[in-house]
Amino acid sequence: MKTFYSTNVGIVREHNEDSVAIEGNDTECFAIVADGMGGHRAGDVASAMAVEELMLQWQERPVFGSPTVTEAWIQETVQKVNVKMHAYAQTHKECNGMGTTLISAICTPTYVTLAHIGDSRGYVKRQSLFRQVTDDHTLVNELVRSGELSKEAAEYHPRKNIILRALGTDENVLPDVQSFEWEQGEYVLLCSDGLSNKVTDQELDSLLSEEKGLDQKAEAMIAAANLAGGEDNISVALVYNEPCEEGRRVMG
Repeated sequence: MKTFYSTNVGIVREHNEDSVAIEGNDTECFAIVADGMGGHRAGDVASAMAVEELMLQWQERPVFGSPTVTEAWIQETVQKVNVKMHAYAQTHKECNGMGTTLISAICTPTYVTLAHIGDSRGYVKRQSLFRQVTDDHTLVNELVRSGELSKEAAEYHPRKNIILRALGTDENVLPDVQSFEWEQGEYVLLCSDGLSNKVTDQELDSLLSEEKGLDQKAEAMIAAANLAGGEDNISVALVYNEPCEEGRRVMG
């Protein structure tokens, strides 16, 4: 299993409110992208705190063994971190109302478990198939789901970035959690909306398909988002289920 992550301030904003991290080894890893929000740089605090607290919990994780156990652990862990973040915001006036999106992936050789809050996204690439596997928790996406707005109109809606669910803003939060099987040669991509708002699925698929290393793929995605305007912070986390032994693929 190979991993790479990167974050970039973009070309418009003065500071980066995204946080991203990956920890693990050849057979198991935990990847996180968080996009913070809040006044007076509280967004940086929220995203950094979310990543730090989740990674601390990762150090104490049980042996998972199955998607069911993994899903239960991430559900409980996200809620535990949410309570801590919400309490912190209540006792630090400068952080009142802070929150963050979250997309995280626990990757094993045979399955992936995602936990997701907000509009940071998870994608999967397997051979010729590339698809988004998370649903944005946004006002506009709810309008699309209800049939009140087309997907095409949603791309240009003035309230596109209104988030309905975030980590740390309320005492309780319910992440969307799912697991799916994956095989050698497949990718998981996690990103903040600074990437997904500027680079199409087709472009992301094309960049992942290039015969380059993970670092080059990720940096090419960030460069594409900046070329398209770079109005927001951009974060990318990639996990590749690398083929081993017979048929091993060199990534560069």
